[in-house]
Amino acid sequence: MKNTPLILSAIALVAVTVLGIITFTGRKASDNGAAGTEEGASAASKGDIVYFNLDLVINGYDMANDLRSVVETKAQNISDEINRRGNKLQNDVNAFQEKINKGLITRSVAEVQGQKLEEQRNAFNEYANQKNQEIAEEQQVMMNNIGDAIKKFLDKYAADKGYAMILATQGDILPAPVAAGDSRLDITEDIIAGLNSEYVATKSKKSE
Repeated sequence: MKNTPLILSAIALVAVTVLGIITFTGRKASDNGAAGTEEGASAASKGDIVYFNLDLVINGYDMANDLRSVVETKAQNISDEINRRGNKLQNDVNAFQEKINKGLITRSVAEVQGQKLEEQRNAFNEYANQKNQEIAEEQQVMMNNIGDAIKKFLDKYAADKGYAMILATQGDILPAPVAAGDSRLDITEDIIAGLNSEYVATKSKKSE
């Protein structure tokens, strides 16, 4: 059966996608670097241009962690089911090949069974691709929800504080766009605290 690698590649593709969700949404951003956050509250004043580390905010945002946990569970369940189906198909292929090698079936029977396995392989690859797309969509929806929540919070936060502008910086070695800045203008910790406080309040309202 020449299509065996396609079965394995479909399984591997889903595994990579699951790993991508875990590493992308759960990565730890470094506290070091030019735009790092020092201990203590921000000393930014009204009219200032301030900045925050988006990686640290996403990592410290409770809603982001909760959503990530849900998506990771869904992705892992999908991966497990694809592995189960892939392994079963692979076992069927191996058993079929063994029968051919030992001359246990006629050519006509082999052609029928080979065609059936081909159909099963095509159905499996279609299923794996569909589920892989579902995982990607789940991840995108998750990130959209996180981004929307942060944006809404920042709009209100900026208005309340009277800041002229809020910049988002990312990266460990050379953060961008804020490669260097006065640490007193870094509002990362304040953003995380505000987001989590708002999230707790929202959850409390929903549970009432």
